[in-house]
Amino acid sequence: MLVERVGSDVRLHRSGPLDATVRLPGSKSLTNRHLVCAALADGRSVLHNASFCDDAARMIEGLGRLGIRSVSLPEADRVEVEGCRGHLPADEGEIDAGDAGTVMRFLTALVTLGHGRYRLDGSDRMRERPIGPLADGLRELGAAISYEQRAGYPPLTVVTRGLLGGTVALARPVSSQFVSALLLVAPYASRDVMLRIDGGPTRRPYVDMTVAVMRALGVEVLCTPSADRFVVPSTQRYQAQAVTIEPDASAATYFWSAAAVCGGRVTVAGLGRDSVQGDVGFVELLARMGCAVEQTAAGLTVCGPTGRLRGIDADLSAMPDAAPTLAVVALFADGPTRIRNVANLRIKETDRLAALERELSRLGATVEPIDDGLTIHPPTRLRPATIETYNDHRMAMSFAVAGLAAGDVVIRAAECVAKSFPGFFETLGELARTQ
Repeated sequence: MLVERVGSDVRLHRSGPLDATVRLPGSKSLTNRHLVCAALADGRSVLHNASFCDDAARMIEGLGRLGIRSVSLPEADRVEVEGCRGHLPADEGEIDAGDAGTVMRFLTALVTLGHGRYRLDGSDRMRERPIGPLADGLRELGAAISYEQRAGYPPLTVVTRGLLGGTVALARPVSSQFVSALLLVAPYASRDVMLRIDGGPTRRPYVDMTVAVMRALGVEVLCTPSADRFVVPSTQRYQAQAVTIEPDASAATYFWSAAAVCGGRVTVAGLGRDSVQGDVGFVELLARMGCAVEQTAAGLTVCGPTGRLRGIDADLSAMPDAAPTLAVVALFADGPTRIRNVANLRIKETDRLAALERELSRLGATVEPIDDGLTIHPPTRLRPATIETYNDHRMAMSFAVAGLAAGDVVIRAAECVAKSFPGFFETLGELARTQ
């Protein structure tokens, strides 16, 4: 048995070399983008292999408060959404985003298309996560937005009679979700929307993902090769379709990493190097550390190294969600690993850089914080430890990988994984049956 539940905690036991194929739920990031587009579309959309994580549930609930009708069928991995043809049915609404950044950012933009008054709030942590640059951009396009407490942070109120359109500029946005939120609603503005990113967009793959979803649903997006200028012509409409959501590449990083630190091989079914999700590039980092990567018709496979893993220097600006996973793999490397260009991890579900420093140290690592990341010096031998998760799903899932390789690791408050992958520990436990 690899995974043992102890109340709300999970104890991980040491695994031998793996030989497994895993099937993962649909991408949370893709699901929430498709839900917003489906809500605005002409007709009924069907999302196959949709994610049923807490963030997706928050999105569906928020859309429902705006009058969008949907049917969730978890047993069939399907969500059906009746589009509103760009006209939000509700002229008022109270939306609770919880800890879901995409819900807060995307629905703040979405309600500007309505005609009425809308209030958006979230958890205590969400009230510490910035939204000011997005709100300023929406104001430039004609929305009226006010803050109830701290300027630039939720809770906020939007009073609107539709989005006028025009030109908007974002200066070095700390979150790509600001860019994606503006793009998703731009087709329904009265005039063309021209979006300029000064300093270049952060997290380019997530913006590329948004543009890919929009184009797949019939909306033209013009952008420069450097993705610092976007034009979305007005009067376009999303076309309702049946789509199949790719497996979640961020979740896949934990299972590929299990092969890297335990040995053997793990295949993630249905994913390939051509995925629109930037986190699929994580396999290239594992290759640099000494793993073998194989692409087949079945999926993408990582095979553990023949010797020791190597420490690397990694710029993770394109896949910041994978930083905790790489940090845990670094514990098993021969030499230090440096993770750079992830300063925005300080405004996630927790300050992930501070949390990683504390929890890696519990396991015996020496961690040097840098302005935009961490340098991790692995211990000679990992110490048994109880890992605090800070209600952060990515902390729980990444440190579970350490438990598989070393044993004697307890993950506190492990239910936080429901934010993106409710069945994570059950899927991880399945690895034991295929050794």
